[in-house]
Amino acid sequence: MNHPSPPTIAPSAVQRWGRVASQASPWLHEEVARRMEERLQWIVLQPKAWLDWAPARGGLEAHQRLLARYPKAACHVHEPFAIDQAQARQRHEPAWWQPARWVGPSSHLGLPAPGGVQMVWSNMALHLSDQPRALMDAWHESLEVGGFLMFSCLGPDTLKELRALYADAGWPEPGPAFTDMHDWGDMLVEAGFAEPVMDMERIVLSYESPERLLQELRELGRNLNPGRFSACRGRTWLAELKRRLQTHAALTEPAPGRLSLTFEIIYGHAFKPAPRIRLAPESAVSLEQMKTVLRQGKKNLPPV
Repeated sequence: MNHPSPPTIAPSAVQRWGRVASQASPWLHEEVARRMEERLQWIVLQPKAWLDWAPARGGLEAHQRLLARYPKAACHVHEPFAIDQAQARQRHEPAWWQPARWVGPSSHLGLPAPGGVQMVWSNMALHLSDQPRALMDAWHESLEVGGFLMFSCLGPDTLKELRALYADAGWPEPGPAFTDMHDWGDMLVEAGFAEPVMDMERIVLSYESPERLLQELRELGRNLNPGRFSACRGRTWLAELKRRLQTHAALTEPAPGRLSLTFEIIYGHAFKPAPRIRLAPESAVSLEQMKTVLRQGKKNLPPV
């Protein structure tokens, strides 16, 4: 099913970002993944199989921690961008003669069969998607009934300092308008998930120079806003941006001289419930839905 793109994300910009090779997972993504992984201690279900969605950009260190947390579980890795898939083969599928192929947990490339995993893990990917509902549908399809989703993404207060600077200069937005956590929760329910739990925290990072701040932003992504400046910026504009950033740093409290950026982090968690068949004079039910309903019915039968 095709779903409309968010009004603040240009699909063409997402495609261009997908052609940029990820040299390493950004520090912020790894830190968010570490905090999200701590939340797994409250989940009773121990997955027999799980899916890591886009670990190359979401967190390779986090992927290893999850392998250690679930050493007996089968792991599936899906990289949405072709440029990350080639590196993933070398990273997650050791050659037959390498000890890593025979000792310890390993990962399998590609999506699992529908309903093939009990956990879907997606770190810092949802806010970069131009088709978030379609993405949620893919997560939902991969999960077994009773399985759960863990995800994180950026929220609306992200880069509020930079947005204010751009607005004061009369420039277009420096990034897309990120979705509120309550809207994500509503979208999860629309996609068929149940009991969504959303929470949020703000992480404020400080930088010693405009150059270091801009380097961090380039590692995190690109400006996906359809209203972004359509041509290449010149050296004069870049010098003006750095000047304005330096002026902002001089006024920063409580650490004057350092540049601060706020990142609003949204964490989400939801389960996949048993499908409900709506009764009507004529109802169309897929074979897969009927199998699922029958399996759930057998589980709920009282012992004889």
